[in-house]
Amino acid sequence: MKDWPLWEVFIRSKQGLSHKHVGSLHAADAQMAIENARDVYCRRNEGISIWVVESKYMHASTEDAEAFFDPANDKIYRHPTFYDLPDEVKHM
Repeated sequence: MKDWPLWEVFIRSKQGLSHKHVGSLHAADAQMAIENARDVYCRRNEGISIWVVESKYMHASTEDAEAFFDPANDKIYRHPTFYDLPDEVKHM
């Protein structure tokens, strides 16, 4: 088991529109990771979809957060307040 890779687990709940990170676990392969994630994180039948990603394939920004995200502030079209959405659009 010590040689098994670490997997990050994402679950989509019945009420949710997106997957959320719920934790990590060790497993020999992706199928085992999904089955173990079901047993560990969906015991109360709350999940409808499971994603697992081997941790070594996860990457995160390491730059200074303020400088890294600053360029978006001068692009008004990237802010959701710039657009008017019709009433028919839900879940945006």
